[in-house]
Amino acid sequence: MNDTPRLLLPEASLRPFSLLSLMQLLALWQARARVRRQLACMARANPHLIEDIGLTRRQVAQEIAKPFWRG
Repeated sequence: MNDTPRLLLPEASLRPFSLLSLMQLLALWQARARVRRQLACMARANPHLIEDIGLTRRQVAQEIAKPFWRG
């Protein structure tokens, strides 16, 4: 019998990351942060462009407010 305490995390979250998958994750996070910064700049400088791309101001505010790790 194994007396080692089990973490309360799913098994999939215990898998080690490969260097490639870690680099891909970091690149994704950077892209999300960059897009959200650009969207914030666009919303401040040219609010009429937001409507031109088919978004509402509320949608833009919600997207900008998200942390980079959330999709």
